[in-house]
Amino acid sequence: MVFIESEGKFNDNSYLIDAFIFSLPHRMSIYVIENKGSRMLIDTGSSLAASKIIRKLKEFNLLPIHKLFLTHSHWDHIQGYEMLKKSVGEFETLASTKAIENLKNPEKMNKVYNYKVDPIENVIPLKEGDIIDLNGLELEVFDFFGHTQDSIALLDKKNKNVFVGDAIINMQERNTSMPPFMPPDFNDIELLKTFQKLRNLKNRLNSISLDHFGVWKDDDFELVLEKMEETHLKPKKAIIEWYRENPDIGYIARKYHETFIPNSTMITKDNLLDLALPISWLIEGLKISGSLK
Repeated sequence: MVFIESEGKFNDNSYLIDAFIFSLPHRMSIYVIENKGSRMLIDTGSSLAASKIIRKLKEFNLLPIHKLFLTHSHWDHIQGYEMLKKSVGEFETLASTKAIENLKNPEKMNKVYNYKVDPIENVIPLKEGDIIDLNGLELEVFDFFGHTQDSIALLDKKNKNVFVGDAIINMQERNTSMPPFMPPDFNDIELLKTFQKLRNLKNRLNSISLDHFGVWKDDDFELVLEKMEETHLKPKKAIIEWYRENPDIGYIARKYHETFIPNSTMITKDNLLDLALPISWLIEGLKISGSLK
C-alpha cells in the first residue's frame, strides 16, 4: 500500500505541494512537473494558500514556472492565479477548450460557491489527445468530464502517473472520502464514462495524483479504481434519501459520517463543521443535475 501525502518529489519529474484549503492540511494538493529546467504547475489552489505555495516553490527550487495547467474551473483550483502571477511572473496558462468561457466569465461559479474568482484571460485551449512537451517529457491530455464539463487529466507516460484534479474521487485518506457530484454542471453519464476511460488506461499507469488528496500508487492505485463507482453511487443514493427525510444540512452531514466515514481521522463525529459545507455543495450538485428535486 503506497499513499504519498508528504510534500516534495515523488517520482523522477513530479512534486507534491500541500495547498491546504480552509487553512487545513491534507485537503488540497497541487503538483509541479519538471523536466530539464522546464516546469509546469498543475492548478493554483485558493488565494489564501498562495503565499504558502510560493514559499514551497522556492524551497523546492521550482521557480520559475513556465506553464500552468488548470484541471478545471472550480474556485479552489484557480483562485490563486492572480497572486501567483504577481509573485512568480509570466507563464503560459493551459486549460480545456470547454473551460475558456468559465475562466473568462467566472460569475456562474462565484454565485454557486460564494467565492470570488477573477477572470483569467489568454488561456491556451486543450483537447483530448493533445501532447504537452516539457523538454522531451510528453504529457497527454484526456477529457475527464462529469465532475465538471471542463475537467481534463494529464497522463505522464514516462512515470506512469495521471493527474486528475477532482474528476474521479476525493479521498484525503483511506477512511475519508467524498463523491464528485459538485455544482454547477455535474453530469452523471459523463462521470461514469470517465471512470471507464481511466480503467482503460490502467495498464499504462501505476499511480494517480488526486487534488483532494495526494498520490495513490501500486495497491492504493488499485484501491482508487475499485472505489470509484462505490464512492459516487452509494453516497448519491443515500444523500437523496436523507434529504427527502430531512433537508437539514447538519442531519445529512451526521448521516454521511456515520454511514461512509465513521473511522475518519480528519473529520470526527464531534466536529462535523468541515463536512457541512461540502455536503451543501453536493446537494446543490444533485439539484442542478436533476437527480434531486
